[in-house]
Amino acid sequence: MIDVPDDLVMNLAMHSGAAGREFADALPALAGRCLEAWGLRPDGPPMSGMCALVLPVVREADGRPAALKLQPVDGETAGEPVALRVWGEAGARVVGLLDHDPATGAMLLERLDERRPLASVADARAAVRVLAESLAGLVRVPAPPGMRSLGDEAVRLLAEAPGAAARLVDEGERRLLLDCAAAVREVAGEPGDRLLHWDLHYDNILAGRAEDGRAGEWVALDPKPLSGDPGFELFPALDNRFDASEVLWRFDLLSGVLGLDRERARAWTLGRVLQNGLWIRGGGRRLPADHAEIARRLLGRN
Repeated sequence: MIDVPDDLVMNLAMHSGAAGREFADALPALAGRCLEAWGLRPDGPPMSGMCALVLPVVREADGRPAALKLQPVDGETAGEPVALRVWGEAGARVVGLLDHDPATGAMLLERLDERRPLASVADARAAVRVLAESLAGLVRVPAPPGMRSLGDEAVRLLAEAPGAAARLVDEGERRLLLDCAAAVREVAGEPGDRLLHWDLHYDNILAGRAEDGRAGEWVALDPKPLSGDPGFELFPALDNRFDASEVLWRFDLLSGVLGLDRERARAWTLGRVLQNGLWIRGGGRRLPADHAEIARRLLGRN
């Protein structure tokens, strides 16, 4: 019997309501079916992210360690197996996809060293450089047909921006969010065609295992892929391990390593602040302080 972490049950309910609770209830049975179908045995305690259960496993046939990932299939996650295959074929440093069940969305993945995320590197600037190099390898790959589009997301962002700004209680933050929308409007007509990860932060890069020939490699995982401009990728590296004094240094390093036009990258990064602003509901209805500070610094207001 698989124990589903309480945090995952709560996250699924918060994210998807009744459907999320139903998925959480079904996880033990789904895990059991996948273990049997793929000839796997558990090899450690379950792990979880915001919406996924990850089980360390071993393949009975060859003794290879692997990871069984179970998550709801939605607009953000449906493209993950396709993206992993495309990146893998292009030689990008992403977790290997060993098997996939389209009916349930279950994925059997290469096992990485979960004890060594990039977040564990004490030197924050060194970690940013690793993340920038990882992004550069990912965004050089064109998006395959059928991937969700940043162009469609930009249309939604611009349509919902006035309402999102009106919900904020702070006048300065309302203006800030509308300025983010104005920046997106300038670039929305050219949304790009690269295969984007969307959520590459320091805990979504793990060390590879020497047993798999990946000693010394930093490997990306857990994409929420879409087709678009690489400038839309920079925000997580600015926000995670947040340091206001480092925002512009990180932004310049990332845009330089990826070879981006700085103004376009700035506009799409402000688009991420806008996107996050659309999700704010209830409470004091304020922008997160770090998001607002990133926007202000990119807009030259600090």
